[in-house]
Amino acid sequence: MINEKEVRDLLCNLCVELGFCLSPEDGKRIEEDPPSDVITFTDAVFVAEGLDPSTADRHLYRQVRDMIAEAFRRAEYDGA
Repeated sequence: MINEKEVRDLLCNLCVELGFCLSPEDGKRIEEDPPSDVITFTDAVFVAEGLDPSTADRHLYRQVRDMIAEAFRRAEYDGA
């Protein structure tokens, strides 16, 4: 499971690398209660950014999803 610090780092990286800079309120909400799987987390980031994940640019969606998936893999590996 991804912890609060890992979520904070991930959200920072999403902002710097892909321009997904969530409001402080949305960032805090996701940090405190992170979605438990990659797709739900990805969709939550898109919604918090004011975008509809179902109509989002597929390339951008994959970039965000892949960055989130990597963070989940690291968290799982570090927690093993």
